[in-house]
Amino acid sequence: MCGRYYIDSDMADEIEKVVHDIDQRIRQEHFAGDIFPTNVAPIIEKSEHGLKLDVCKWGYSLSQGKNLVINARAESVMDKPSFRNGILYHRILIPASGFYEWNRLKEKNTFSRYDAPVLYMAGFCDWFENERRFVIMTTAANESMIKVHDRMPLILEKGQLKDWFDDRKMEQILHQVPVQLKREAEYEQQSLFL
Repeated sequence: MCGRYYIDSDMADEIEKVVHDIDQRIRQEHFAGDIFPTNVAPIIEKSEHGLKLDVCKWGYSLSQGKNLVINARAESVMDKPSFRNGILYHRILIPASGFYEWNRLKEKNTFSRYDAPVLYMAGFCDWFENERRFVIMTTAANESMIKVHDRMPLILEKGQLKDWFDDRKMEQILHQVPVQLKREAEYEQQSLFL
């Protein structure tokens, strides 16, 4: 689930409305194209001056470099020892223009917001062998996603961005249903049987 997402340069202006500290090198080097696991990508984290844009590598490397973990289930994240430190102390937001998901027939679907150029996906990071890495939180799919996959990223509303870094509010966010998304498919096979 959520094994690839994309960023376009249009979202940088929107992010500047919520992040006060943007390194222009991040904007130039990381605000275009598809993001795959193990790529370095922009993240938003909390700093003493508010929200800050930084970069981090996607995917926890568990078991000495084997079994790359790119997602964590919101329902069980607090119970997993390998995620506990990250979710408690290193929460982040992952900005994206949208994400891709493939259905059972291997048809590519693109998901984005109807009402905004940026999806703010909940996540967290931690250190592995002197390298900071992140995972994306997932939750049960809502109506806009269920035909393609039973899981989707945990998406925050713009008004919830600072709440994600508040321990009490984070617990509530883990159980929310994300906003309805716009789905676009390059090709969708039609069934004769409904």
